Amino acid sequence: MTRRLLGLITAVAMTVGGSLAAAAPAHAATPAIEITKVYYDSPGTDNRSNSSLNAEYVKLTNRRSSTINLKNWTLRDKANHVYKFSGNFKLGKGKSVIIRTGKGKNTASTRYWGSGNYIWNNTGDTAYLRNASGKQIDKCSWSKKGKGYTNC
Repeated sequence: MTRRLLGLITAVAMTVGGSLAAAAPAHAATPAIEITKVYYDSPGTDNRSNSSLNAEYVKLTNRRSSTINLKNWTLRDKANHVYKFSGNFKLGKGKSVIIRTGKGKNTASTRYWGSGNYIWNNTGDTAYLRNASGKQIDKCSWSKKGKGYTNC
């Protein structure tokens, strides 16, 4: 009888313990490179001037403790407008880079898409970041105009 009771208690404990472990929520890991801000509606009138286009941008931040080379990484929207990091582009630990829509001279902290048209839709869109092998690393979405930018 004692053996039976002990066996029953062990079985119940294992079942309850297994259920509790399975019910624990999964925590998403912070991506190595994170989309931290999208300024999708440049201030003022959308007149397609280069300064207006460059006021539309995406900010990426390296969340790791080491430098990451973004060579061949891509940033894209739902309509498949694609910005590609060509050549070596090394983003230091904790550093950010801004990708502006218009034209300009690339630096260590600012890159330029080179577009003559706006990329990000004011009323809703999604920014997708993919690594060199095409794996999605992060994404950021918005669904209404709001303030003209979103922190991701």
